[in-house]
Amino acid sequence: MNQKSRAECDRWPTAVADRVVAWTGGHRPSAGGRRVLAVEGRSGSGKSSLAGAVADRLGAPLIRMDDLYAGWDGLSQGVVALRDWVLRPLAEGRPAIWRRWDWAAGEYAEEHPVPDADWLVVEGVGAGAHRAYLSGVVWLNSPAAVRKRRALDRDGETYEPHWDRWARQEDAFYAAEPVRERAGLVIDN
Repeated sequence: MNQKSRAECDRWPTAVADRVVAWTGGHRPSAGGRRVLAVEGRSGSGKSSLAGAVADRLGAPLIRMDDLYAGWDGLSQGVVALRDWVLRPLAEGRPAIWRRWDWAAGEYAEEHPVPDADWLVVEGVGAGAHRAYLSGVVWLNSPAAVRKRRALDRDGETYEPHWDRWARQEDAFYAAEPVRERAGLVIDN
C-alpha cells in the first residue's frame, strides 16, 4: 500500500465514525439498559476499523465476531454464541460472559465478561442477525475485489486458503438473514 492510500485508510474510520456516532444519538436501549450497535458487512468491508473508532468515541466495549466464530466453518455457531452468551443475558439483566475462540487450538478458550457501559459495539458477519437485541445496525458496502484485497493484505497467507470457504458461509447466512436490508445506516467504503 502506498503512503497516500495508507493515510486515506487511516482517516476513513475517523470521519465515518463521527457520522455513525451522530446517527446513534436517538437510539434506545435494546438489551436490558444497554444500547447495542452492530457493524455488519462482508469480509474485508472495513468493519473492524470502523467499529474500533466508533467504540472509542462511544466509550463502549467492542466484541469482534472473529472471537466468537468456531473456526473457518463456524459462522453460524458464532452468531448463536453472540445471542446466547451476550445479547440474551444482557436483555435479561444478567452478566454477559463470552468465550474467545482459539484459532490455533481449534476450541473455545478463556472467558471474557462484558463490561458495564451504556453502549456495546459488536462487529463482524452476523453481528446484526439478532434484531430484537439491537439498537442499530450499520452495514458497510464494498466491491468484492476490494474486500478480498483488503482481507488478504490484512491476514495474508492465514486467510487466503479459506477465502472461498468463508464467502460461501457469508452467502448462505445473508440469503437467510437480510441484514443489509434491515440496516439503519448503509455506508459505501
